[in-house]
Amino acid sequence: MTADVPRGGRVLFIGDSITDAGRDHAGDDLGCGYAMMAGAWFTARHPAHRVTFRNRGVSGDRVRDLRARWEADCLALAPQVVSVLIGVNDTWRRYTRDDPTDVAEFERDYRHLLDVARRRLDPAFVLVEPFLIPLDDAQRAWRADLDPKVAVVRRLAAEFDATLVAVDDLFRVAGVGERVWTNDGVHLTPFGHALLAQQWLRAVSPVA
Repeated sequence: MTADVPRGGRVLFIGDSITDAGRDHAGDDLGCGYAMMAGAWFTARHPAHRVTFRNRGVSGDRVRDLRARWEADCLALAPQVVSVLIGVNDTWRRYTRDDPTDVAEFERDYRHLLDVARRRLDPAFVLVEPFLIPLDDAQRAWRADLDPKVAVVRRLAAEFDATLVAVDDLFRVAGVGERVWTNDGVHLTPFGHALLAQQWLRAVSPVA
């Protein structure tokens, strides 16, 4: 199943630093990551579709932070397609700051985002799995926290008839060293962003 992108429609990318990718928050800059690449390639392939792409990624965000700004950064923009990538900071903070997000809280807040958007806007949802590209044994241990959150996103995608962008195994099955895709296990290199953008583009289809 792919998400329909209507002619003249508005597509919103929202999430954490992976989506933010150094964007200028003062305007409608798409940053230098997968959101910019996906928007650019979609437009190059379908220039007459005249789709507007917006990026509202914020570095460091967890799902609770996304919930706090959902009105201003999602609902007020009235997008027809909402693409969400959130979750790795909910895991990361457990191991770096002893500040965990339990699975029940993660699911409650994530479901709230989708439920409110569906009632107010009824957009097409694209849910990108949170992911990790571990570089050492310490990071591999993070899977115990992240895996249940990935499972939550998959369940919510089914519940809300969303298009799921499967990312968690994407970099592993590519068959090259992890440092092609990341320098720290979380943030992506340009090559990693390009691979993610390609996967995202497979999840959407232009419609009249």
